[in-house]
Parts: sequence; C-alpha cells; structure tokens
Amino acid sequence: MITKRQLFFHHLAQTSPEPPAFEFIGADGAYLIDQNGRKFFDLISGISVSSLGHQNVQIKDAIHKQVDKHLHLMVYGEFIIQAQIELVDTLVKLLPDCLSSVYLTNSGTEATEGAMKLAKRYTGRTDFVSFTNSYHGSTQGALSLSGSDFLKDGYRPLLPGCKHIDYNSFEQLSAIDQHTAAVFIEYVQAESGVQLPSPGFLKTVRDRCHETGALLIADEIQTGMGRTGKLFAFEHENIVPDVLLLGKGFGAGMPLAAFISSTEIMKVLTHDPVLGHLTTFGGHPVSCAAASAGFDFILKSNLLSNIAEKEKLFHQLLQHPKIKAFRSSGLLMALEFENETINRQIISQCFKNSLVTDWFLFAPDCLRLAPPLTITMDEIREICNLLIQSLNEV
Repeated sequence: MITKRQLFFHHLAQTSPEPPAFEFIGADGAYLIDQNGRKFFDLISGISVSSLGHQNVQIKDAIHKQVDKHLHLMVYGEFIIQAQIELVDTLVKLLPDCLSSVYLTNSGTEATEGAMKLAKRYTGRTDFVSFTNSYHGSTQGALSLSGSDFLKDGYRPLLPGCKHIDYNSFEQLSAIDQHTAAVFIEYVQAESGVQLPSPGFLKTVRDRCHETGALLIADEIQTGMGRTGKLFAFEHENIVPDVLLLGKGFGAGMPLAAFISSTEIMKVLTHDPVLGHLTTFGGHPVSCAAASAGFDFILKSNLLSNIAEKEKLFHQLLQHPKIKAFRSSGLLMALEFENETINRQIISQCFKNSLVTDWFLFAPDCLRLAPPLTITMDEIREICNLLIQSLNEV
C-alpha cells in the first residue's frame, strides 16, 4: 500500500531537496497536532498566516455561514458580493483617507503584480526601485523586485528597469528619479532576518518619492494585521504609502491579499484598456468572510494592546551565549546564530522538543519566531524554556 509520505514525494511538486515532510492532522490555538496526537508549538503561524491562532471559533463560524450562502459567483469586481463589501468597508475605515480603494487578490505575490501594473499605468513610467534582501513574491514581476540573486539567477532574464539599493542607505536614494514608477519597500524587512529601518529612513524615502513623482508602495504582506504591534507597520512612524499591500494574516487563515490605493490612482485600471487588471478568484467570498471575522476579533479582543509586552517577555527569557543577536518588531522575531549550520541544528532540535520553527530566506543563520498573536504569556514562558533547552542540547 502506498503511504501518504510516498504520495507526498512522488506526486506533489517539490521545491526544496529535503522538505521536512512533517504530517499534522489538526491544529488548535498555538498548537499543531500530529497523527499520534502529539502537540507542537507553532512558532511560525504558517509564515504569519494563522496570526489569530488555529481553530478560532469566530472565524470558523463566519466561514460556515458564508459557505451556507454561496461560494464563487463571478470574477472579481463585476457583481456586488456582500462578503467583499463588508470587508472593504471595515478595512478602509481603519486606513487613512488616501487608501480608500481596495483590489482583492488571492495572494501577496498577486498583490505585488497588480501594484506594479498600477504604478506603471498611473505614472506612465517603467522603472522600479526596491531593496537588497527584500522579498515581494516569486512570480516573474515580483521576483524581479526581490533583492536576492540567489532566488533570481535561475530565471533570468527578468523584468528590466528594476534597481536595487541597500536598505537603510540614505546615500543610494538618489536612484529614485524621474524614471521611477514606484519604490517597493518593506517597513520591516522580514526575510533578511527582521531588519528595522534606521531613524528617519522611511521619511526620507517618502520625501524622495514626493520629489520625483514616484509612488511609494509599502509591502505589508508579512508585517500587516498586527504582527508588529500596530495594525499596520506604517503606523509606527505614520509614513503613509501611496499603495499598501496586504496578505498572509489578512485572510485570517484563508487565501486573500490586496493592493490598496486612492480612488484617483486605482481608477486607471478601468480604461485604456478596460479590465486593466483581472482575477478570477481574488476576493473569494469565503476568504472575505474569514477576513472580516479576523478584523472583528482583533478589534473587539483588544489583541494588539499587549503585543509589546509579549515581545518584551521573549527578550527577557531568551538569553543564551549561542544567540548572537535578537531582532524583533512585535511578534516578528529573529534569533541570529553563528552560522547556518548551527541554526539548522537548532531548528531540528526544536522539533524534537515539540517546537515548529524555521529560518529566513536571506538570513539562513537566523531562526524565525512568529507565533500566533493570541499566544499567552504562560505559553511564551513554556516556549522559551524549550528553546533554551534546545540550544543547550546542540
């Protein structure tokens, strides 16, 4: 008899030479549960997707109610669909007035691609500026923006006109000029191991975009929805972008993302050509219902008020000679070790100690910590004890 593991390796396309191939058959709160009933702490939340914990009752109820109404009805933007309208109404009320028009997509990568088209169409320009070790997705256009040759070299030639400058380099911002359609920036660089902006850097980027007429596009696919302690990371310094990208946690565990801008900018997609951007399943009603319930849960539970306290507790408890640096923004955290080999050994040992964690694309010497925002202080204490145990055993 063919096992599930054999089917996994024989018939699911593999994107890494040695996937861990763990099998979890359930999840609850901050835990993943394997086929033997063993519970593991989920320290990565499906890469910040399941930010509100697994089996959130409010989200599940919203999904069930929407399934009882209908599933897919029509391609995006042609019919009035209640779940979509309720979601975008909630969303724009939480955003500045200049971010009032929402285009719903399936994934963060699709949001990036849509924003690229929007910027080119609105500005009449073709060039983009992004940053070294940034990550904006894996499709051809999004990959062109991402600042890592490691991911790109096997797929060249990619989109021309994409410049990459160093994050936090004030001097290199002159690369933003009259040919630049948009600057794509993560307000906290996630995949480079949680790199924070230097004081004044985001404001200087914002000012440079104003000076040159380039759009500022904030990729908050990983940092949005409370991950950094604010609902949106741009709120920390109140540097409002022209276009905001959301994804991952935005769908509250369901596939959903968005690019958001002003009505003035977004309306260019309606003509020359008509249907200037298309998606079949973007804004699927079930995903929208889940996202609306996620917003409601965040706001009514006052969840974000104690993210900083939880972050502080992690810092207090995770003290160990093997940790060379500990960078964080809310509950997006990176533990840096001496090298990639040691980090991989620690990740493996963590799993043996019932902790599921991972590394970062452009920082393989860093261990990723991004647990559900709903994690409790007692759970954090238990997690940190297990992490310290794992470090001692490596």
